[in-house]
Amino acid sequence: MNQRNGMRIGAWGIPLGMLAILFGGASGAVALGLGILVAQLGWNLQPERWSLWAHRLLQISIIGLGAGIDLPLVAQAGMDGFGITFVSIALILVFGGWLAHWLRVPKEAGLLICVGTAICGGSAIAAVAGVLRPRSQHTATALAVVFALNAVALLLFPLVGNYLNLSESMFGWWAALAIHDTSSVVGAGLAYGPDALLIATTVKLARSLWIIPVACLASYYHQAERRNVPQGQVVETKARFPLPWFILGFIGMAGLVWLLPALQPLGAELFHWSQRALTVALFLIGVGMVPAMLKQVGWRPLALGVSLWIPTAALSLLALKFWMRA
Repeated sequence: MNQRNGMRIGAWGIPLGMLAILFGGASGAVALGLGILVAQLGWNLQPERWSLWAHRLLQISIIGLGAGIDLPLVAQAGMDGFGITFVSIALILVFGGWLAHWLRVPKEAGLLICVGTAICGGSAIAAVAGVLRPRSQHTATALAVVFALNAVALLLFPLVGNYLNLSESMFGWWAALAIHDTSSVVGAGLAYGPDALLIATTVKLARSLWIIPVACLASYYHQAERRNVPQGQVVETKARFPLPWFILGFIGMAGLVWLLPALQPLGAELFHWSQRALTVALFLIGVGMVPAMLKQVGWRPLALGVSLWIPTAALSLLALKFWMRA
């Protein structure tokens, strides 16, 4: 298929696919699979454009999900999971830093992969990259690793949860602790059941608030390294710290519906359509997994991502079994 035909199909086929998924009731796994198929067929000749759409739609969907979430539940989830969240983030960052050095992964790419694994995938990578200002290929590599593993997790976790006969409550906690990106956490919870979706969303978004202290620590680390640059060498001094506005929007939406109970019927409707929009975002994430993106990853960063992810998933599940039994 030549480029002109591919562009024509992509220009019409991808938007039509979005509408079909929005109104057709496809599951998150099916939507993601269809998106990956579109990418592998070469119909996405504008990956940056559709990736931007996926990113924006994901964030808007998460804000809308706040309309169906009980705000005290979010606060309770953050308090309940404070200890296990702090320990898991610290262990991933420390072990991941050592492993990245051992695998000879570039320092910036390794740090971004560790942060994405520890907190919330692409959002954490974007926040820390805004502070560190790494080379663009290092950010792209970290995002590619996280997105590839997210796609696997979205399909694999519900299967493993059903095989192990996990309750929806335990699965929701497990997904929030062990899956990188918020989109895949919510998608996996959506596939497993309504209670799993509720718990996975609240726990993951409470965990996502750790972006702020981790990004601040990264900023301090970055400034300390700048002070050690040899005299006369030019360095980039302007650093950005993009606040995770969609998390604040989620909390604000939940707070609004909680303070004004009359809005609950409207909130339930908004929650439903946000779920459907999230499924469309998963389709676009799959569309963005073009062959060129997968080729640029390389085996070392991918080995780092997998070597962090598998122990994180296994140990978090064991910790949850012990914690929920206690």
